[in-house]
Formats: sequence, C-alpha cells, structure tokens
Amino acid sequence: MTTALSRRDLLKAAGALVVGFTLPVPVLANARSVAADQVDSFLAIAPDGSVTIYCGKVDLGQGLRIAIRQMAAEELGLGVERIALIEGDTDLTPDQGPTAGSTGVAKGGVQIRQAAATARQALIRLAAQRLEIAEGELDLMDGEVRPLSGDNRALGIGDLLGEGGFGLALDPAAPLRRPSTYKVVGQPLPRPDVPAKVTGRHVYVHDFTLPGMLHGRVIRPNAVGATLLSVDETGLKAIKGARMIRIRDFLAVLADSEWNAIRAAALLKPVWSEAATLSGHERVRDAMKAGPFVAEETLVAKGDVDKALAEAGDRVHRAEYYWPVQSHASLGPSCAVADVRSDSATIWTASQATHRFRPAFARLLGLPEDKVRLVYLDGSGCYGMNGHDDAAADAALLSKAVGKPVRVQWSREDELGWDPKGPPQLLALEGCRDENGLITGWRTEMWLPKATAGLPNVPLLAPQAAGLPQPPGLITGLIAQNGDPPYGVPAQEVKVHWLADAPLRPSNIRAPGKIANVFAVESFFDELCAGAQLDPLVARLQGLRDLRGLTVVTRAAARLGWKPRPSPNPEPGIGRGAAYVHYKRSETYVAIAMEAELDKESGRIRVRRVVCSHDCGLVINPDALRLQIEGAIIQTLSRTLLEEVTFDSHRVTATDWTSYPILGFADIPEIEVDLVDRPDQPPMGGGEAAATPVPAALANAVFDASGLRLRTVPFTPERVKAAIMESS
Repeated sequence: MTTALSRRDLLKAAGALVVGFTLPVPVLANARSVAADQVDSFLAIAPDGSVTIYCGKVDLGQGLRIAIRQMAAEELGLGVERIALIEGDTDLTPDQGPTAGSTGVAKGGVQIRQAAATARQALIRLAAQRLEIAEGELDLMDGEVRPLSGDNRALGIGDLLGEGGFGLALDPAAPLRRPSTYKVVGQPLPRPDVPAKVTGRHVYVHDFTLPGMLHGRVIRPNAVGATLLSVDETGLKAIKGARMIRIRDFLAVLADSEWNAIRAAALLKPVWSEAATLSGHERVRDAMKAGPFVAEETLVAKGDVDKALAEAGDRVHRAEYYWPVQSHASLGPSCAVADVRSDSATIWTASQATHRFRPAFARLLGLPEDKVRLVYLDGSGCYGMNGHDDAAADAALLSKAVGKPVRVQWSREDELGWDPKGPPQLLALEGCRDENGLITGWRTEMWLPKATAGLPNVPLLAPQAAGLPQPPGLITGLIAQNGDPPYGVPAQEVKVHWLADAPLRPSNIRAPGKIANVFAVESFFDELCAGAQLDPLVARLQGLRDLRGLTVVTRAAARLGWKPRPSPNPEPGIGRGAAYVHYKRSETYVAIAMEAELDKESGRIRVRRVVCSHDCGLVINPDALRLQIEGAIIQTLSRTLLEEVTFDSHRVTATDWTSYPILGFADIPEIEVDLVDRPDQPPMGGGEAAATPVPAALANAVFDASGLRLRTVPFTPERVKAAIMESS
C-alpha cells in the first residue's frame, strides 16, 4: 500500500535528514505539490530545531549545496551543520526554474534567503507574544529566539513553530540581515558533498539502483534521420533473459546487467534506411550566410554607423569570426533510472530542469503531470543540456514497456554522437577610428540559429524516434547577447540574421552564445587598437564608463604585471592579452588577463598564466566561487584550443576522445582568481561569466606573441600552421 506523507510528517519520522538523500518510490509517490510563493515550500523546521531547505535549483558542481545553506543559515541564525538540503525533486521542491543562466544563487538562493528572512520575522513575532517582549528587542540566534538584553529566557524554533508550519506567503519586503553582522555568508565553508566524492562513496545517478531493475541500451540509427526498416533479433537467444523493445524507430534491448545489455545491443541486426540529411561540418560556415532566414533583428541601434564608417575612409577595419558546433563532452556518459507504473512514474535524472521536463515526460508516458516525479541525482558535469534528459526519456519509455525499473547508461559514442550540441555562430564586424585613435563607429552582424522561446524542452530522441508527442522547438539560450562593445562607441549597430535551424540538434551550453560574441567583440577591439598603435588595455580603460568594469580591468592587469605598449610584442615569443565582459550587460563583471606562447613550428599554443578579476556582487562562499571560476576558465580553454564537432552528411564523426579531444591536466595553466566582494550589492552568477572573455584574451595574447590573428575556433595546431602559411 502506498502512503502519502506530508513533508512535515517526513521530518518527524526522519528526525534528521542528510544532504541529497533519496527516499524509495512508494514513500512519497503521492506527495503534495508545493507553491513557489509560500515559506513552507522552501523550508521546514523539525521539533529538534533542525531545518530542511527545499531548493528547486540543483548543484551541478558549482557549490550550491553550501552556498544555499549559508544564505538560509545567515537569516535563520543557525550553523550550516543544522541545515539539510533537498534539491530538484518535483514532488518536494518548488519550481524555481531550471538551473541555468547563472541563476542558482542569484535567483534560487535569493528566493530561499527571502523565505528564511520571512520565517525569522514570523518566529520572532511568535516569541514576542509568548515572552511579552517587543519584537525589536528579540533576535534569532543558535536555533532560539532570545532577548537582545541578555535575558536568559529563550524559545527554541522547533517549539515555537509546532506542527502546523508557517502558513505564510513569502514576503519580498522582509528585511535581510545587514552585511556588517554576517557570520556565515562570505565564509569559505567546505562543500558538504566533497568528502564522499573524493572517497568514492557519493551516489551519482550512475550508481543508483532499485530492486528488480533491468539495464537498457538504445541502438541508434546509422544516420541522422534514418528510419528502422527491419531488425533480426535471433542473436539475443545467446543471452539469457535479454529482450528487444521496438516502438517504431525506437530500438533497444533489456538485460539483467549492464554488460549483458551491451552484449545484447551488439547482437541485434537492424536495417536502417538511407539518410544523408547533414551538410558536413566544413560547409556550415558558408551555409549560415546563405540562409534561409526566419527573421532579421536589430538588437542595438545607436548613432549613425553608416555615416561614421563613410567618414573614416581607410581607417575602417573588417573581420569575421566563427565559433563551431561543440559538444558538452561530459567525462561520464549520461545515465538515468526510471520506474514507471500504470498510474505513476518516478525518474531519477541528472537534469538541470526537473520541473521543466515534468510536463514533457507526462506527455511521453500518457500520465497526469502530478503523477510524474523527477528526482535530481548528480551526473557527470554538463553546464547546459547534454544527454541526461535523453537518457531519462530512454529509461522512462523502456520502463513503461516492461513495467519494471530500468536503468539506461549511454556509451561514449552515444554521448559525443547524439547529445544536443552548442550551435555554431558566425559574426562579421566592422569598425573605425578617428585621427586620434578613438572608435567612432561599430557594426556587429550575426548569423545565429533561432532560439525558440517559451517551449519546455529541446526535442528528445526517444519520443522523436517512437513517434510519441512532445513539443517541438530549439532552445539554445540567449545567444545574441554581448554583441556590442562596452567602450562608449558613439555609433553602434548589432544585427542578427536568425536561421531556422542548426546543423545538429542544438542545446544551451555554458554561457550560451556569449562566449562566441565576446570572442569576436574583444578580439576585434584589439584589432582596432593594433591598427592605431594603441595599448589595448589602456584603450579599454579610456573607453569604459562603468566603475565596476574599470575596477576588474585594472586589477586583472595589475596582477598580471601589464606594462603599456602596443601589440604585437616587439620581442616575439610570449604574449599577453586581455578581454572584458559585463555579462549580459546587467550581471557579473569579469576581466581576464593572460600570458601565452606560440611555437610556430608545431603550431601549438601554450597558455602560461591566467588572471581573472571577478565581481559578482556579494560573495557567498569565496572558495566555492573560486573553484567555479577556475572550472569555467579551464573548460573554455579546452573549447577554444581543441573542441569541434565534426560530421559528414550522415552522422557525427567525432565520437571518442581522439576525434573530440579535451584539455588534459598537463596543459592547465597557472590560474589566479581575484574576487571583488561587494556585500552591499546583490549576488550575481558565478557559473558562466568567467568563461566568456577567455577565448578573446587568448587570441589577443597569441597576436601579441606572434602577430598572428586567429578568428576561427578551435585554435588547433593544424589551423594555426595554416594561418601562419597564409600570413607569410
């Protein structure tokens, strides 16, 4: 018999909860939904005064498990050791939107902090009535409401609240504690998940099992767009208990172990139709300019750019930049576990958007939305939608077919061949300076795949192959941002030619679009500086009008030991480069200064040193933030130096670590992170912004070292040597 428990019942029964716990399916299969405007949706207080936070955002490795607890602890006057965190469970946590766009702390954490502040005010109000002391003379400290006078009377928060919960709407005006009183926020507290991770005890989704669970493998077609004509399954007789599942073009095997599922998949003999739907990666750049286009959009229009360019004469400069299709290249392949019954379903997934995918899975399974539960468990890193949600759809479809729990783990070939990709971007820029070297006109022209707004998900492979309902649409993120220079250019224009589609199924990938756009803008700015024999960093300082921007640029340059001079370096060999971003023009400020060297004979670029000055407002946990920034820098160096998805007319051809290499430990440079803490400002994102200036800073450093301008990513040795030959 299934028993429906409220979250308060759960707290009473459990006593103390651990971070990231997962309960068996029957216990909470009918748990109530939670509203995102209620305090009780975000936190619950147990009789012993411990607190559980319910967070719709999830920790993908960015340190939310400590940062969110610190934010709540500060308002509740507790130590983080007394706070448990449950994340990304659609039955238990409120829908705070997907964990994307650097919103984990900036939106998710801020909302929870406001709920905690509302709870604090309510607890003080209750205590004031019982103690007959004015609210202003009380505070919440160490799990008790105490008089500020030092009076020994105190009431524990568990005793104050009782069994009923708060029953309060979240108050956006509830006062927060003053920065001068912070005891927890701003401290480098250790991440609670790290000990189990480094000792191999942490349960990733790959490790999760259920009684009676089967293992599934999906057999992908030999070409994108191919259909399944027939399949010979006689080979499965060699593996006891193995069986085939076919739903139109969806083909899979099930077995009692992962190894038997792999063996069974290899024994099937499917026949697929011929399909040659792809252009091949070499043709993407030209195809983007050719269209067809679904829309033309002007994003920035300031001053008269045409007039500025016409008056500049031979001081006009033009350049074109290209960013290729890229994979998330997660170190571990995607995995999920599903248990689909006739009237309900629970899916364990590493999705960044459990709430957003709930309707899609309900449609896929033909179940009411409130009978479908998605539970977040850690997977391999993604920072954007990789194959996690597809693996979950695979598992759900197979579990429904057999009425048993099913685990699906992708292969490396699946992951690199079939995960949704970061889309290609092409940018053409032209600009001009006056006689004094000041930029007077700037135009950015973009060719980008259209990001369809308002749709719940990227099309998933399983329902697509099975012919089952799902909303169509492409979600690539806000990829047109940061295409304009931040340096006070009087005449600016940014135009986008929106393409209907991308060459491969597109997805949001870390700092979607902004990395390519800042690569073009900040590289082109340096090109204009070089043409006028100006030091590019001094020129940035002269053009910036934002004090926070000036601060990060100055600090990054100072820490690198920047000495003003034009580029390229008159003593070639080692070069320095800089790049700056005000992320989305409304969020985090980042400046990167970098040293790199180029071996012209081999074409190999070696990044020696990276300095990042980073201002995301209030810093919740400096250690966790530094780790996040370092990871963003390393991942983006890999994307800049090595990563490009290759494909022919049939399929992706970069499906292993040889054909799709990523940066290794030996190539990681010295990284210095300079945090600009602003306790008086709201916290902003730390997951994406630091990635965006990296490619431009590297391209500028390579130019400074060699006089070679690289405008196409990745900067592979082969591409570098070709550029050297072309320039000689």
